[in-house]
Amino acid sequence: MAQNTSAGVKGKPEVRENLTRLKKIEAYISRMPSLSTTVTKVLEVCNSPTASPNELNRVISLDPVLTGRVLTVINSTYYGLPRRVTLLTRAIIMLGLNTVKNLALSTAILDSLYKRASFKALSIEAFWTHSLCVGVGAKSLAGIKGIPVAQREEYFVAGLLHDLGKIPLNTLFQEDYVLALQRVREGAGPLYRAENRYLGIDHGTVGRMIAEKWRLSSGMGASMWQHHDPSEAREENRPMVAMVALANGYANASGMACNMDSSPDETAYETLMEEVGVGRETLEDLWEGVQGEIENAKVFLKMSGRP
Repeated sequence: MAQNTSAGVKGKPEVRENLTRLKKIEAYISRMPSLSTTVTKVLEVCNSPTASPNELNRVISLDPVLTGRVLTVINSTYYGLPRRVTLLTRAIIMLGLNTVKNLALSTAILDSLYKRASFKALSIEAFWTHSLCVGVGAKSLAGIKGIPVAQREEYFVAGLLHDLGKIPLNTLFQEDYVLALQRVREGAGPLYRAENRYLGIDHGTVGRMIAEKWRLSSGMGASMWQHHDPSEAREENRPMVAMVALANGYANASGMACNMDSSPDETAYETLMEEVGVGRETLEDLWEGVQGEIENAKVFLKMSGRP
């Protein structure tokens, strides 16, 4: 009995410290600006079953910054069109409502987080390169699995945003995050476990809080929260979460995208491939073209001043 009491007392400071950290994270996220009126209106229009390119054009044309972003993307190497597009309505028609919606959403979120982030323990270049790799990989897997073209961009955005929970942890708790990253480099296992050990919370949980702040789609939120364990995702979200998880696992295992986490063990890797429904050969063939796509996709970051 005495031993149990002693253990309980000993654990209380750690519990209090974890609660203090959680409050700091909650305060950090609560201070993030809400989505702009224009972006909110874009989401409303695109989510309407009667949405039209002309209606979306009327909303976006009132925002010169967003107009510029749409035209920048449509004329970038990411889409590789033979002729330059100068009319906003034409760009919306060619991109599709869903792609424009995801473009507006992702750049607004990245703007908000990037302006407030302090990349101390994490390498900013490594972080965004890895994020792009997972985004491109998830979109490519969606294509292989026959996901409709209009929906594939959401897989890219889910992959791009999957690790956003790392940013508040890195910004608020630099010393502890350095320790967590060091443990991963020493081979102690995945980063989320080290985060729980040194911070009492992991980037997936923080990612869920960010997703709730901006009311992201269920699939995107689940990808940010559960990409280290897709089996926990709801059935309707499993395909997206599993593809993001597999893209994340391959990026870390291959070392091709500034991996910042441990590689999945062989059993976990096989489980992910089985969940997505692709073989190792297919996966390796797919990744041959990913590096070039990463370079093309950097337009999403450059529009907000990232490297």
